[in-house]
Amino acid sequence: MALSSTLGLRRLLRASPSSLPQWKWPFSPVRQSSSFPLDDATGGGNLPPLTTPKLFVSGLSRLTTDEKLREAFSAYGQLLEAKVVTDRVSGRSKGFGFVRFATIEEADKARHGMNAKFLDGWVIFVDPAKPREPKPPRPPEPEPSETGIRTNKTIGWCG
Repeated sequence: MALSSTLGLRRLLRASPSSLPQWKWPFSPVRQSSSFPLDDATGGGNLPPLTTPKLFVSGLSRLTTDEKLREAFSAYGQLLEAKVVTDRVSGRSKGFGFVRFATIEEADKARHGMNAKFLDGWVIFVDPAKPREPKPPRPPEPEPSETGIRTNKTIGWCG
């Protein structure tokens, strides 16, 4: 198998460019415009204005701790909170966290300065934090019957 593929490759390399099949590439090799925030000359000037001093940081390494996050963002102003969200069971980082600054101006400066930068070998992305949505209410517990046995209302076979 390897011999036949090398012979085919040799034939392709010896062939003239006009005899080779011409493939049409449907995409332009040059980007016409960009939606990436840091590609323009203003350094991310097309980002929407902040309304809260709390920032959402995604793309964190599993090795990033609260202290490393605080150290990375403290250069941009008075940092009130730096928290990496961890899994309750394993204790490992979930790959995102939050930082809170004293003022919106400091948070905006940190967002422009740290977005798409490396932290612990990973590229991080900084966005405004959204308010937490309330959880739906829990369904009521089934009341025990007179015999003290709860009934399961599941329909179907659970084998």
